[in-house]
Amino acid sequence: MDASDKGLSKKPKSKKSYSLFFKFLSLLSVVRGYNIALIVLAQYLAAIFIFSPDLPLKSIIFNLDLYFLVLATICVIASGYIINNFYDSKKDRINKPIKSKIDSLVSQKIKLQIYFFLNFVGVLFGLLVSWRAALFFAVYIFLIWLYSHKLKKYPLTGLFSASILSILPFFAIFIYYKNFSEVIFIHAAFLFFVLMIRELLKDLENIKGDIVQDYQTIPIKYGEYFTKALITLLVLLTMNPVYFLWGYPEIGMMKYYFYLVGIIFVFFLFFLWKANSKRDYVILHNVIKLVILVGVLSILLIDTSVIIKRIINV
Repeated sequence: MDASDKGLSKKPKSKKSYSLFFKFLSLLSVVRGYNIALIVLAQYLAAIFIFSPDLPLKSIIFNLDLYFLVLATICVIASGYIINNFYDSKKDRINKPIKSKIDSLVSQKIKLQIYFFLNFVGVLFGLLVSWRAALFFAVYIFLIWLYSHKLKKYPLTGLFSASILSILPFFAIFIYYKNFSEVIFIHAAFLFFVLMIRELLKDLENIKGDIVQDYQTIPIKYGEYFTKALITLLVLLTMNPVYFLWGYPEIGMMKYYFYLVGIIFVFFLFFLWKANSKRDYVILHNVIKLVILVGVLSILLIDTSVIIKRIINV
């Protein structure tokens, strides 16, 4: 075989690896890798600074049970995004045409195979912790499927179930550490209201696709004005846990995050009532995403002295 023949024989391999790379990126888009990375970071930070502030840093980071719980969470949430993508494929072609094209690089058959594999592995990781953890993740898998297949098509059930499912991964860590302090429940209430606001903004963004798929979301059934009024009510409800958290010395410098949230929500409501296009709702949705992201990072501010002590005494 001459040099030219060798060159020709290498081209198919190059094309194949090129194709696999883009399919991998497509799969990352389907499972929303950035969201999963944020959840993992939030779980570890919550475990260190909220659920077990008195334990040494080393005992948390190298805790195998916590590690398996986080791995189970990654698998189950990734599978949840896959099944959600499977049921929403037609809707996403209208609401998110570019993302839909990227996601379609991986066939629906392959997605379903990965879905079942991730669910199996997720429950297995849970079982390595305890049978209760395995049961928790098995129930969580069923609830995600039920939400994707049925619940999300109806106004109130879709809103509440999406918000509850988003917050449940933290309860796995919460139950594991058995920390039932009042401040944790107030944090959970704050996050729950913020997640409900995010879900309503997503519904406002996706009205066209939801109509095609016959989803009875709140904006479709009750209109945009009612949805904006409901978001306003949720913002006011969100300020209740924020008000209580301002008075808790346990949150340390994280109180400045909650001061910032109060200011952001004033401007958020102003622009919400002026919003009248998908682009406006996408911007507002990104603001809420930023509030969640900064909230996760601000967990580090709960006790800055603890960070230094724990790094020294790992």
